[in-house]
Amino acid sequence: MADAKGFTVVVDTREQRPYRFAGSVRKTLRSGDYSVLGCEARVAVERKEKADAYSSLGRGRKRFERELARLAEFEYAAVVIEAGLSDFLEPPAFSRMHPHAAVNTLVSWSVKYGVHIFFADSRRLARALTYRILEKFWKHRGTTDGESP
Repeated sequence: MADAKGFTVVVDTREQRPYRFAGSVRKTLRSGDYSVLGCEARVAVERKEKADAYSSLGRGRKRFERELARLAEFEYAAVVIEAGLSDFLEPPAFSRMHPHAAVNTLVSWSVKYGVHIFFADSRRLARALTYRILEKFWKHRGTTDGESP
């Protein structure tokens, strides 16, 4: 079911705290947490809470790098972190990673894998940003035959 903009957001079935979008559908995605119906192999957005991002940069590093390598195969891929950059620079209590090292790693991986990294000040803003990314992908690249979606 497409929304008023003409596209349908796909939410991965494994997403533990999914964003809610009108008319969205749940499907198992190869990579990422969100996509556009019919474009699941072309666009993906991975959502990270701050603590999860730090964990992915630390003990979950190898798994997250494998995820980024899969995302690199997409036409457009992004990671949306539910924290502003200033907030991200205050690491969670469990983390021993220096926050500057965490940011440097994200920047490095963004360049290495071609995956865009976005910081959003709150869960609400991260949800809105995720929607806008998918909406803009649909608007500019949604069809494969070169016609406007």
